Amino acid sequence: MASLRWYGLILLAATLQVCLCSDSEHRLINHLFDSGYNKVIRPVQSRGEVVNVNLQIVFSQLIAVEEREQMMKTNLWLGQDWYDYRLSWNPEDFDNIDMVRVSSEDIWRPDVVLFNNADGNYDIQLMTKAWVQSDGHVHWAPPVVYASACFIVVKYFPFDRQNCTMKFGSWTYDADELDLTLLDGEAQMHRYKQNGEWDILRSPNRKYYADKRVYVNFDFIIKRKPLFYTINLIIPCILITSLSVLVFYLPADEGEKVTLGITVLLALIVFLLLIADIIPPTSLDVPLIGKYLLFTMIFVSVAIVATVYVLNVHHRTSSTHDMPDWIKAVFLEKLPKLLRMERPESEPPEPPAKEYNTWDHPPYFMKNVNGRSVETKGRNFGLRVTDMSGNPFKADSPRSGRFGQAPPSPSVLPKRLSPEARKALKNLKLISEYFRNQDEDDGVAGDWQYVAMVIDRICLWLFATVCFLGTLGLFLQPFVGSDEE
Repeated sequence: MASLRWYGLILLAATLQVCLCSDSEHRLINHLFDSGYNKVIRPVQSRGEVVNVNLQIVFSQLIAVEEREQMMKTNLWLGQDWYDYRLSWNPEDFDNIDMVRVSSEDIWRPDVVLFNNADGNYDIQLMTKAWVQSDGHVHWAPPVVYASACFIVVKYFPFDRQNCTMKFGSWTYDADELDLTLLDGEAQMHRYKQNGEWDILRSPNRKYYADKRVYVNFDFIIKRKPLFYTINLIIPCILITSLSVLVFYLPADEGEKVTLGITVLLALIVFLLLIADIIPPTSLDVPLIGKYLLFTMIFVSVAIVATVYVLNVHHRTSSTHDMPDWIKAVFLEKLPKLLRMERPESEPPEPPAKEYNTWDHPPYFMKNVNGRSVETKGRNFGLRVTDMSGNPFKADSPRSGRFGQAPPSPSVLPKRLSPEARKALKNLKLISEYFRNQDEDDGVAGDWQYVAMVIDRICLWLFATVCFLGTLGLFLQPFVGSDEE
């Protein structure tokens, strides 16, 4: 029973203490607000005094940076501290209460707003309580979601840095009525949650006067994380552009050279349309990825033009074009050596043929000609043709063709040949002339095809070098220009 009495006394004492504290806080609130407190009037004792407001930002979250809308959404605590002499008391008169929380709507508040607001919502949505100390010091830090205007510089997109400024100031009070003071040199980041797309490098602030008013700017220097755009835009663009170089590696006989170039060009246009939906529609700067796509489209277009010219050269013949001597000297002799190109021989060496005198055996010769049993293994059908004296015809004589030296004209044929043999030899001469002309045409066409191959090889090395250096030069600009900025 004794222990129960002690427990009862302790509980009664605690209840009385709570009641006394509640009664003291109630008396304190009545003392502060029932004595004619007016929340519209500035907390100054004379008209010439200036209310000094200490401003501090506790950055919580970078929600998003909208490039097309040129807007930055942030979540932060807007801390404000000032002195209100009307909200002071003696703690000894109120059970040593030295701090009380009051509704912020019941006290005077500085009308500090975000001037570069982008969504038109200037009011603080959540009116949290304010902390009031016995000496009149008031601290109010409401959480706010701001949408501030941010001028997006797309010059180095997607390796860009942005400077998004938040401009704070009093909406109605001049500098001689309300002064803003910065508590810290930068925004407080101890409650900041990392963003998946942007890194905050620093957040300096500055105070300045304009139009008889005081303003405070918080500059958030942010840097984009380029991994997403590198994987989904830059690397595919580089790979597609590299395919355009392979146009000059395809044989000219294939009909896919121009088709490949046009396909690459259309793919780059699709990527350009994707980027147009991301970046803001500004004409002040061209984004880095846009410069690269423009460079590659011009690059591929020139490659297509060069391919068309190569195809034109490849299909030239002796009946359509005459090859100048300088082309023979440059593209058939000098450039192949520089490019380490070796042209194979046009024909393999002829095997030794059996020497046969057709004049000594006209019946057998006619049998082979009329019977079509002459083998066509070499340029002389496997035979070595000789004259009446037994001397072989020279293969390099001006009248030599596929059959060696052309047969003599019918006027010089021996009298013992029959008319059928004379007719056969005459036809043989016509056939020899035909194949000789065909050899000459094939030789000229082969020279033009080899010239086209040399031009293809030159374009392959030239365009590969330009593609590599252009890509390297464009994407090194952000890292070189960042030091200058």
